[in-house]
Amino acid sequence: MRTNRQEANGTQRTPLSRDRVLHAAVALADAIGIDALSMRRLAQELDVVPMALYKHVANKEELLDGMVDAVVGEVDPPAAGPDWQPVVRGRILSARRVLLRHPWAARVIESRTAPTPAVLAYLDSMAGTFREGGLSADLTHHVMHAMGSRLLGFSQELFDTSGPSGPPDPALAAHYPHIAELAATAAHDEASTVGGSGTGGGGGCDDQFEFEFALDLLLDGFEGLRRRGWTSAR
Repeated sequence: MRTNRQEANGTQRTPLSRDRVLHAAVALADAIGIDALSMRRLAQELDVVPMALYKHVANKEELLDGMVDAVVGEVDPPAAGPDWQPVVRGRILSARRVLLRHPWAARVIESRTAPTPAVLAYLDSMAGTFREGGLSADLTHHVMHAMGSRLLGFSQELFDTSGPSGPPDPALAAHYPHIAELAATAAHDEASTVGGSGTGGGGGCDDQFEFEFALDLLLDGFEGLRRRGWTSAR
């Protein structure tokens, strides 16, 4: 049955589908933030009654699972190449670019109690790339643990380093001289943070540089272990 608005505009309502619901939810979270997203707000965005959403997602948690899958689906497929390191590196940096487009997604991925289907497929594909690159199943198992969330393009920092830049507080420097020295040498790029507040204000370490620095160290280390035929067997 057509609504009065549709009759006035002479338009046909686009059928609601799970895919449409999920992509609308992702776009809405990008616009208003994940904390402000609700089923009622999403229904308003889609111009439907809230109950219409429940035909496609059972509840808010299932909606979030589906949003994670929609976001992970944006990651580039693995490129062809004879060497596993650039293939893995390129895909992880693609995942990072995706999370920079959707800064709320890292927190939602961390909040899931079990991997979603798209995350499982992504991790399976990454494990396959390691195996095809000559890493044993044993080494690949430990590599996946060592990489952790970095496989999906983000890392979990100990502290928030996105505060304003500038010389450290003299009292702080007096008590913690080495920390103050490191803080004074840090580069800054607030736009590169994945999973941060996104509120601006300047400051913080260059997340992209730090991410790639650690990623390259890990990949080089894994390749060294592969060449030595490393095994965890005692």
